[in-house]
Parts: sequence; C-alpha cells; structure tokens
Amino acid sequence: MNKAIISWSGGKDSALALFFCQQSGHYDVVGLLTNINAPFGRVSMHGVRTGLIETQAQAVGLPLHTVQFPGDVSMESYNMLVKQKLTELKERGITHVIFGDIFLEDLRQYREQQLSEVGLLGVFPLWNQNTTVLLAKFVQAGFKAVLVCVNENQLPASWVGRELNATILNDLPPVVDPCGENGEYHTFVYDGPIFKAPIRFQKGEVVRRSYAASAEPDQWDTQFIFQDILPDKP
Repeated sequence: MNKAIISWSGGKDSALALFFCQQSGHYDVVGLLTNINAPFGRVSMHGVRTGLIETQAQAVGLPLHTVQFPGDVSMESYNMLVKQKLTELKERGITHVIFGDIFLEDLRQYREQQLSEVGLLGVFPLWNQNTTVLLAKFVQAGFKAVLVCVNENQLPASWVGRELNATILNDLPPVVDPCGENGEYHTFVYDGPIFKAPIRFQKGEVVRRSYAASAEPDQWDTQFIFQDILPDKP
C-alpha cells in the first residue's frame, strides 16, 4: 500500500480528503503536514493556533509534521523550506502527498512541480467534484466545523464563527463557491468520522486584518475577518 501524508490545514477540505483516502484503502496515511507561521504560532491563512492543530492530530491518531515559516518569507524561501520537509518525508518512506484542492488548476500544477523535484506523487481525492455535493457529503458524514476566516469582500463579517452545516448551502450568495474554493472562507473541523473524540474549544475575539493586493501604499483590497479559537478549559 502507498505510504502517504496529507497536507493538513485543519479545515474541511483536508478533513474530507483524509476521510475519502482512508475509505478507499489505497493509501496508508501515516501523518499530517501543516504550514505554520512560527512567530504567531498559527496555521498560515486559517489563523488557527498550532496547539489546536496538535489536538486535531491527536484526535485523528496521526503524527503532526510542520513546516515552520519565520513570518513573511519570499516565494524562494518558502519553496526551499517546503522542499526540505518533503525530502525529509521521502527519506522516511513517504511516496504520496494528499491535498484537498478541488479545481484550482494552477495550484495543482504548482504542487505537482514541487513534489516532482523530490520524487513524490500528489493525490487529489476531491479534484473536479461538484462543490455543492462535496459540502453536502461533508455534513452528511457527520463532520462538524466552524468558520474561522471570512473574506469580507465576498461574505459578511457576521459569518465568521458560524457553524458549517446544511443551512449554509441555502444562505450562501450565488457568487460564493459552496466549499470556499476561491478563498471566500476557511474552517476549523472539530468533530467527524475521522476523530476519536470531538475537540473542545471556546470562541475568542474576532479580528479584522487588511491585505494589500499591490505595492502601492494605502491600497488595501482584501479584508479578512478571523474568529480566534481557544482550547477549552478543563
């Protein structure tokens, strides 16, 4: 059986990809691989605390491997750090890396190029599937998740912290992909068929961050709203 590791954000797409691969019986998934912004101790883009990703790994029953990024890095440095980690994993016997990408062709090509440089193969179990159907499968399988990041240019700020459930399909604006494949929203999965037990958490503060889409000063084109998630106190 192919020995694989899954690119793990802590969100719904990676959780569903892991679920599908475990069901297929074609891969021996032996670990999770997560990109961490080291100075902040959080998952890149999703903003989830590293400690909660570690709790997810424990609940899934798989070891967590991380690529630690020293804050903002150039694409060259990013690629170098990822290549080092992938090389290390290959030396441990990994042959495949699983991703939760659905239809972003340029991203898939980028990933496959990265993998080919170290002799690994990519697996895309969600690829080209209908995102409305995928979200329905996620909910029907018993997964539970909360929205931890929302692109305010595409969804109201009030959506952050909301439960990802069947009603979302009816409430999503037509221009928003049901799975948020274009970066409309990101999630934190806290329960489901891949977990031994639910992850207990509390909602913390809500934070707005602006990101410039160009080098010109004062041009803040994208507003992201983050729901901080805290480990539940015993």
